[in-house]
Amino acid sequence: MSYALLVIDVQQGLFQTNPPPDSVERTVSRINSLSSRARQSGVPVIFIHHEAAGSVLEYESPGWELAEGLHAEPGDLRVRKTTPDSFLYTDLSSHLSALQVTTVVVCGYASEFCVDTTVRRAAAAGYDVILAADAHTTHDKAHAAAGKIREHHNVTLAAIRSFGSKISALPADSVAFSAV
Repeated sequence: MSYALLVIDVQQGLFQTNPPPDSVERTVSRINSLSSRARQSGVPVIFIHHEAAGSVLEYESPGWELAEGLHAEPGDLRVRKTTPDSFLYTDLSSHLSALQVTTVVVCGYASEFCVDTTVRRAAAAGYDVILAADAHTTHDKAHAAAGKIREHHNVTLAAIRSFGSKISALPADSVAFSAV
């Protein structure tokens, strides 16, 4: 079993907002811990950047860059995307295939959009998925607070069995990477 850590859309333009996403500092800290442990185990870390021309997330703009405090290393991979699906119109599948990944650990932003879509797409593609339950976040919405949205997705995604792949939701500090 080979792992990869997917860090989705933890970018300045999404995190430097007023108000910011829920639990920004704790989320970034947990992602940094996950990525550090992944690297120590020889597990690739893949940062996924959302981009949209003419917006705060325009490619290579300050808002497109990784959020303040998020630690990246020179050997980490980068994937550019334009939809909530980290696989659609990207080279993520080719990276995972080349690395012989069977399990992806997912964290980042936004719980109900890009995190949810990527978890479902990964499972549909045959990857086992570990959702880092306390290392993804979103903004409060009119219908629900961000914490409730995160909780809902942790429970809902982990309950999906129809893809044939296993989806689990674990606290970030409970994620154990196996050496490759």
